[in-house]
Amino acid sequence: MKDYTNIIIAPVITEKSAIQKENNVYTFKVAKDANKIQIKKAIEEAFGVKVTKVNTLNTKSKSKRVGRYTGKTQAYKKAFVTLKDGDSIEL
Repeated sequence: MKDYTNIIIAPVITEKSAIQKENNVYTFKVAKDANKIQIKKAIEEAFGVKVTKVNTLNTKSKSKRVGRYTGKTQAYKKAFVTLKDGDSIEL
């Protein structure tokens, strides 16, 4: 297994993720080749909490335009991690 620093890239901080924190659901940007079991072990090792469920999704790249130049945003994998009641993560 990879080290957890290679699996967890960054937390996703949005309005939706802030609302989900109240239900013990945290959102992270993770490595594309990581599976749910690896993500669960990485979160438990990094933050010292108990994970009950992991949902993942692959975000697609979007077309962006700045002036006359067009490009695409980077595609990434997102993980929604549900924690055991009583556990929390300080981001």
